[in-house]
Amino acid sequence: MDVDGVRLPGNVPGETRAATEEPDTRGECGECDAFMDTGRRPLWQEEPAARPRMADPVRTAAVRAVIIVAITLIQAMVAFLCTLAGSWFAFPAVLSTVASTVVATWGVLDVWVTRQVWVQRNGVQSQPSSTARELRRERRRARRQERRASREGRSGVDRAAA
Repeated sequence: MDVDGVRLPGNVPGETRAATEEPDTRGECGECDAFMDTGRRPLWQEEPAARPRMADPVRTAAVRAVIIVAITLIQAMVAFLCTLAGSWFAFPAVLSTVASTVVATWGVLDVWVTRQVWVQRNGVQSQPSSTARELRRERRRARRQERRASREGRSGVDRAAA
C-alpha cells in the first residue's frame, strides 16, 4: 500500500522487511534529517506565534495562579462530595476551600499586578498615530521658526553694537 507515494515496508508482498527498509542516513540532527532524505512530509509545520511570548515573571505568576486555582477547585469538589455523603470531613473541607478561594483570588490578582509592573518598568513599544505624529511635526516647525527669528533678532542687535 502506498501512502503519499511512499511504499510502506509491512505491506510489500514476498519481500522481507529488512530489504525494504531505507538505510539510516540520519546524522546528528536525528529525525529531521530522516524526513528530508525520504521526501516525506513533516507531521507539523512551524508557524510564527500570533502574539509575543509573555515575560518570565508574568508567566511564573500565571503558572502559580493556575495551580492554586486547580487545587481550590479540587478542594471545592471534595467539600461538596463530603457534604453530600454526610461525612465529618465536610466542615474542615469547606473551611479550607474558603481559605483557598482567598488565596486563589490573590494569585489571579498577582498575575495582573505583575503584568502591569512589568509593562511599566520595561515599556511597550507603540507607534503613534499619524495625527499625533503630524501634530508633533507642526510643533517642532514652530519651535524652529521661533529660534530662527530670535537668532536673527539678536544678530541684528549684535551688528548694530559693533
